[in-house]
Amino acid sequence: MSSAFPVATPPAAFSDVEPSIVARDVRKSYVGGDGGSLQVLDGVNLEVRPGEMVSIIGQSGSGKSTLLHVLGALDHADAGEVHIGGRHIASLREEALAELRGRSVGFVFQFHHLLREFSALENVMMPQLIVGTSERDARKRAEELLDLIGLMPRASHKPAQLSGGEQQRVAVARALANRPLALLADEPSGNLDPSTSERLHDLLFAVCREEGAAMVLVTHDLGLAARADRVLRLHGGELVAVGPEAGPPQAAE
Repeated sequence: MSSAFPVATPPAAFSDVEPSIVARDVRKSYVGGDGGSLQVLDGVNLEVRPGEMVSIIGQSGSGKSTLLHVLGALDHADAGEVHIGGRHIASLREEALAELRGRSVGFVFQFHHLLREFSALENVMMPQLIVGTSERDARKRAEELLDLIGLMPRASHKPAQLSGGEQQRVAVARALANRPLALLADEPSGNLDPSTSERLHDLLFAVCREEGAAMVLVTHDLGLAARADRVLRLHGGELVAVGPEAGPPQAAE
């Protein structure tokens, strides 16, 4: 298939930087309810550079979450290539792939998935401890991140003692704990009220710039999508650019 519009090139500010995320002709299909093959991704091409933010919009069921899972090595592509930090993920053995996910990819989901028996500080320390960071260094980094997101006074609180917005902010800090090359966010404010969502969006964009992570954000919120450096639509299994040539983002739900 050929895209109706070429995927937008990175803004000039990012053009001289090597991409953190590269997807080339990525394809993914599933078996549908009728037993036939359902092509979800059909030749996806994408490059995202450090500190760059790309939003992806599209109809429900278009494959946006599937794409994030493939980019983050939570799922495998049927064909094509995905590179994180220059490493071809399909070539890695499971142990090396798990290490890459832990060190180089941060995930923020619609539901925070915090460990309820641990404090906010411990939740942010956990990814670091898993990859072998010392407890002292993990605590220092977790405190820095909680201070960055304005939650250091709540560091000892467990998730049940935090508001929904606070829990999601902790989830952002946890995703950034290992200084990932790629930050993948799937409807991160889908469960929050508008005011809390706006504060979370401000935080995501600020910390992405501060930490230099390449962010791919899946959202139905067109206002949030428009704040990214590039807006792409997943349609017919491909990414197409949304911009002056393609027209403004339009709701498709």
